[in-house]
Amino acid sequence: MTDPATLIPLVLILIATGAFAGVLAGLLGVGGGIVLVPAFFYLFSALGYGSNDLMQVCVATSLATIIVTSCRSVLAHNKRGAVEWSILKAWAWLIAIGALVGVLVVHQLSTSALQVIFAVMVFVIAMYMLFGKSTWRLAEEMPGLGRRMIYAPLTGLVSVLLGIGGGSIGTPLMTLHGVPIHRAVATASGFGVIIAVPSAIGFLLTPVSDAPPYTIGAVNIPAFLIVIATTTLTAPLGAALAHKLDPKILKRVFAVFLALVALNMARKVLF
Repeated sequence: MTDPATLIPLVLILIATGAFAGVLAGLLGVGGGIVLVPAFFYLFSALGYGSNDLMQVCVATSLATIIVTSCRSVLAHNKRGAVEWSILKAWAWLIAIGALVGVLVVHQLSTSALQVIFAVMVFVIAMYMLFGKSTWRLAEEMPGLGRRMIYAPLTGLVSVLLGIGGGSIGTPLMTLHGVPIHRAVATASGFGVIIAVPSAIGFLLTPVSDAPPYTIGAVNIPAFLIVIATTTLTAPLGAALAHKLDPKILKRVFAVFLALVALNMARKVLF
């Protein structure tokens, strides 16, 4: 049995982490995974769980929480009629294939390799948030089957490598192909369910070494339960704040925050 002196600070920090991720998700329309993965990594590392499989645990637990948060999000967006179900139906099976491949890839990679991948990709996402323009276009309509068979699996694969629900990739992908931003955000929330369900099941069946207490496969159950409880409570608060604060300034501040997180993750590996 784990010492209560270890569990109590773990629970308290997880509550704070989940609350912060929930506020950000509601405030900026980004998935909590992009915050949860580094938060889990720093937390578990500080508690002494620095095994070669630690990033697998962080990624897997983040994806498990996304099942719940994405379901709530896509249902809320659907009530407003904002979800493009035709896109979801056409892309779903290809995204799911990419997500399953992602589970296999993550299982083969070391923590340091996953840290580098996370740092590079999150830095790219941060730069897009900082400098991207709403007028940028790759095309005026969503890709046909040929390009979809490339884009959709890559969306699933990269999202699993980062432990995110797909919104940070799916939203810009759709807006770059002429989908209005509010419909892109709503539809990308559905990507999260498609990515998280098969990958979470896969990670539950993936054993890891020297994992934090109460981890099944690669999914840490206390972190999963605490985070989904707190994000559920705090996401509406973030959404309410979004109507009172300037979203452009907030987006830039968050992008700088992400860039710093990515650079710090890279620093830990390279230096």
